[in-house]
Formats: sequence, structure tokens, C-alpha cells
Amino acid sequence: MVPLIDSASTVDALHDLPGRVGRRHFRTGFPAGVSWRLGCLAVDSAMLALAVAAAIFGAAAAGVDISAGWTLGYSLLVLLLMGTRGLYGPTVRLRTMDDLRRIAAAAGVAALGMLALAAVLGVQSDTVDQTLRLWLFATVFVGAGRVSMYWSQKQARLDGEGLRPTLIVGAGRVGRLAAQRLLDKPELGLKPIGYLDKDPLADDGHGAVLPVLGASWDLEQAVRDYEVEQVIITFSTAPNDVLLRLVRRCEELGVAVAVVPRLYERTTTRLSVDHMGGLPLVSAHAPNPRGLQFAAKYTLDRVVTLGLVVLLSPVFLGAALATYLSLGRPIFFRQRRVGRDGVEFDMLKFRTMRGSPEERGERDAAWAKQQLDCAVQVEEAVATEDPRTRVGTFLRRGSIDELPQLLNVLMGHMSLVGPRPERAHYVRQFEQSVYRYGDRHRVKSGITGWAQVHGLRGQTSLKDRVEWDNYYIENFSLWLDVKILLLTFAAVLSWFSSGE
Repeated sequence: MVPLIDSASTVDALHDLPGRVGRRHFRTGFPAGVSWRLGCLAVDSAMLALAVAAAIFGAAAAGVDISAGWTLGYSLLVLLLMGTRGLYGPTVRLRTMDDLRRIAAAAGVAALGMLALAAVLGVQSDTVDQTLRLWLFATVFVGAGRVSMYWSQKQARLDGEGLRPTLIVGAGRVGRLAAQRLLDKPELGLKPIGYLDKDPLADDGHGAVLPVLGASWDLEQAVRDYEVEQVIITFSTAPNDVLLRLVRRCEELGVAVAVVPRLYERTTTRLSVDHMGGLPLVSAHAPNPRGLQFAAKYTLDRVVTLGLVVLLSPVFLGAALATYLSLGRPIFFRQRRVGRDGVEFDMLKFRTMRGSPEERGERDAAWAKQQLDCAVQVEEAVATEDPRTRVGTFLRRGSIDELPQLLNVLMGHMSLVGPRPERAHYVRQFEQSVYRYGDRHRVKSGITGWAQVHGLRGQTSLKDRVEWDNYYIENFSLWLDVKILLLTFAAVLSWFSSGE
């Protein structure tokens, strides 16, 4: 147990800490995160140079001249706009699709800016052709460079390379949850090495079990001994003035610092900050599930789904025929699920197994008991489960058995993207035992969702799934739906090719 001292002596201890470690950039050459930003800038500059070379070569073949000054001005403007869009800012997650969108926007705005400049200066007419070539090649080359860089970085992190030692302040529930998330997601690039907490909670079996390396006044010792590059401040019993001094000391040491905010469950990506003197007022702007954004989403759902039904009709009819020939009627498997506002509906799938759910019993009753921590007994039918047919295995392998849910979307029961619906008798129990489970019913259920594209599919942690579902609802945008659909398509191809 870490010895207890009063807050005043804690403040003095932090204030008087000697500079044994010194500023971080004296040891590494740069503050934490700067090397990554410089690497991004170097890659983008190199790819812009290649884009300029390709544009000049293509223009020469077409008999068009591109001036060196024009290409230099465009390249510098692209880099400047990428910087203003946060592409060289500190980051933990590698947001490939988000960054590709920012790159395309920066290249496009730079092209418009150059064309506006040409109009003001009265430059020759072939400037339009020059700029369009530069815009096209810059978007493709810089985007490809970032994708390659992110893929290489992710693979290195998954192999345990380049992980930044991370110290977590607070050994309570949230601190352990943060540590567990970092251990589960090495692609974030942070490796938790321990906690700082003068009064850590006893081990309750939840979250990551890591050593407590001391209290807040042991910060500098921990940074020196473990070469810490990142500090995450979670919930702690330390007073605010102690935490503020800890943040300041991290900055002096060149160590990156991040804070898990209070009420983090309600903290969205849309934040605004007002001030009353020196007192900030932070407002989170979550979309209204009954507002215009979701109304537009559900309208687009039906329009897009109708197009998908027409486009996929040969696959749909082929799967229906194969199901009929292998299993007979009925073709669809119907199961009672719970959707928006707790309304029940019949979710459709192609049949992949012989028999009925009542004959086979609930395959995941053991999983449900585990999610409920055995607090509620879930009835389990004891019966022999028929294996999938060959046709059923094929349909399941490519998630083709889920296609009839497009009909659920057309009928208004479901959406293309949203939380996956659960069976009615499980929902009633989960709502009583799983934190914020009922919140996911604020929107329509989906064929795919934010949780599913992050691997929370099948018999995985229900608490994690609920957390991801509520994140989706509170950070909804049409772009987020597009990302989820693209990730789903990629995941289906991966599952199909791997046979999982």
C-alpha cells in the first residue's frame, strides 16, 4: 500500500521535485509525438513531389506546360491546409478513412484557391488544366502514401514495435478499464506499464492488473525508470491542484498527457467551450434520435436499400432457391427481436440449419449467463443441435444469410447501420443488469454497426458492445454510416476469403 500524506505536502513534493530527468526532448531528440508528425510531413512532402512529377510528365505528353512556381505554390498550400485540418496534430488512433477525406478536401480547396488566384492575376487559360492535374495526382499520391504509412505503423504496433510506455494516473475502475483497452488494442501504440495512485482500489477482477508504481509525487521517478512517453489521467482521489501540477510537470518533461473527463459517457466528438471568466463550460452536442438527422438517415436507408435489393436480386433469388432445395419451406428464419423504443419485430434471415430454435435450444444461453454474471438464470433448452447444411455454411460464410434483413429495412423495422437487435427475452434481463443497455434502443436496429466492425460480433463482451453502440448514437453522422458500411464490406470479404 502506498503511504498516505496530506494534500499540502503532496503539492510541495510535486513543486520541489528536482529535475533529475530533465525535459524529454533532451533524451529523445524531440518531444513525444513530434517524430511521428515529422514522419507524416516527410511522407506527404515526398508523395507531393511524386504527384508533381507525374502531373508534369502527363502535361508534357499532352503538350501542356506546368510552371515550377505554380506546382510549388500548390504543394505548399496543400501542406498548409492539411496542417489546419489536424493531419499533423497529436493522435492515438490511426483514422485512415477520416484522414483520406481530409486529404481529399485539402487538395480540393488548394486547387480552388489556386484557380481563384489565377483569376485574380489574369493568368493564362491553361492554368485550369495544370491545377486539375495537380489536384488529381496530389489526392491519389498523398492518400496512397498515408494509407501505406498507417498500414506499416499498425502492423509494427501489432508486432509490439514502437509502443510508447504509458503511465495511468488512477487505479480505480476507469483507470483499469483504460489500461485494459490499451492492452486489447496495441494498434493504438500505447503500452500501459503501471498506475500512479496513493490509494488504489483492491483488485476486483475487472480491468487490467498492473503494478502500482507509487503516487502522484512519484511521477518523475516513474518517467525516468520506465522511459514513459504518455500519461493518461483517469479518476483519482488526488485533489485538483495536485493533478494540475502533475499535468504541468508532464509538459515540462516533454511527456504527452491526456485526461479522461468526468461524465465521459456523455462526451461526444461535437464539443463547444464557453467561458465564464476562467471557468470553462463544456457542452456536448449529441444528435437527437428524433431529429432531422436521423429522419434523413432513415429516408436514405430505404432509398439505398431499394437500390441494393434491385442490384443484389440475382444473389437474393439464388440464395432463396438454394435454401428451398436444401431445406424446403419456409425459406426465411424468423426470430423475435427488439428494436427502436423497445418495439418487437420479426427479424428475417435465410435458413442455414435444419430444425427450429425450439428444437435446438438457445445456442448462446451460456454466453447470456456470463454477461449477466449469473445474476439471472436464463432458461436453456436441452436438445441436440442440427449442424448447418453445406448451403447454410456457404451463406453464413459470406453473411449472405443476412440479406433478408434488407426487407426489414424497407418495412421500417431496421436501419442499414445501427445497434444489432437482441432477442426479446434476453433484452428484458440485460436492461436490468448491463450498464446503459436500454440506451441503445433510442434508434432503429441495424444490419451492421459500429460495434460489429470493431470485432464485437457473435459471443463477445456485451458491455463493450453496448459502449460502442452508444458511442455510435451520440456521435452519429452520415459520414460515420458510410465508414461503417465500407468497413462492413471489407470485413465480409475478409471473413469470406478466410472461411471464418
